[in-house]
Amino acid sequence: MSADTNTPDRWLTFGFAFVGGYGDAAGFVLAKTFTGHVTGSLVLGAITIAAHNWLSALGHFSAAASFLAGIPLAILIGRLLAAWPSWLQLAIVMVIEVLLIVAAYLALTSHRTSAAEVFVICLSLALGLQNAAFRRTGGISVHTTYLTGMITGLLASQAEKVAFPVSSHRAAEPDAKFRFLCGIWAVFVLGAATGAVAALHLQEPGILGAALILIAVIVRHFNSVAV
Repeated sequence: MSADTNTPDRWLTFGFAFVGGYGDAAGFVLAKTFTGHVTGSLVLGAITIAAHNWLSALGHFSAAASFLAGIPLAILIGRLLAAWPSWLQLAIVMVIEVLLIVAAYLALTSHRTSAAEVFVICLSLALGLQNAAFRRTGGISVHTTYLTGMITGLLASQAEKVAFPVSSHRAAEPDAKFRFLCGIWAVFVLGAATGAVAALHLQEPGILGAALILIAVIVRHFNSVAV
């Protein structure tokens, strides 16, 4: 599923990036693991294994596994709905993501023995779905739940421009891409800060902020298509 980098579709990208940062930060505050960042979860899992903390290791590895499970699930949803318009496919994935975030909240507030594990699984699956459902915009590969790949790509492209100068005409398109990806990076970080503050001050209800933002993104998405 893809979109254009021009308004209003770029705001869809920014909305997803905000939710990605928000969910990952809030998830870490509430469950002490990364729910949208496989590398971080695997590293934390390896550390807890070294410390013989098997229960914590299970939480970290289940976060990574659930995030990765969201990728083929998103592809399967796209295949099942192949005859539907792409904007509607994306909207359905967003609705499922909202439901998973709400389920994560309900699991955490149940205070059962497995509450934290179910919270991590639901939230990681939600962010994995998002990452797979929205991968390209305007011909640019993007990630809205983690930034490592985009940051290294940005640095590499800028270093190449300095080392191998090109004409201003040929440089115009890379500059536009650089500004757009910088915008995604900034919005992700803003979302992470917002999610951390919400989870620290509101505790469990703080994760619902991600669902509310997604609902706003869905509404804007529908309005942009209707216009």
